[in-house]
Amino acid sequence: MKSAYDLAMERLAKSDPAAGRALTGAQKARLAEVDKIYQGKIAEREIFLRQRLNAALAAREADEVAKIRPQLAAERVRLEEERDAEKEKVRREK
Repeated sequence: MKSAYDLAMERLAKSDPAAGRALTGAQKARLAEVDKIYQGKIAEREIFLRQRLNAALAAREADEVAKIRPQLAAERVRLEEERDAEKEKVRREK
């Protein structure tokens, strides 16, 4: 008798046959490269925006601080979404 987990995994495999496919060595290398590239991009944007934030805090510019904080979070989310989309594209390649 199969567990609910086994049944769910079978249904998932039927709905997306490419999901269970093993990755090639080239795909794994490309995924690692994508991670490395986007890790650098995220760090670069965070450093830049944190410098602006610290300067605004030092100058006591509340309006500027209020703009930078959400921008910092939004940039991180945007870059993570780009990274995930790029990784999914690599996984779907044959």
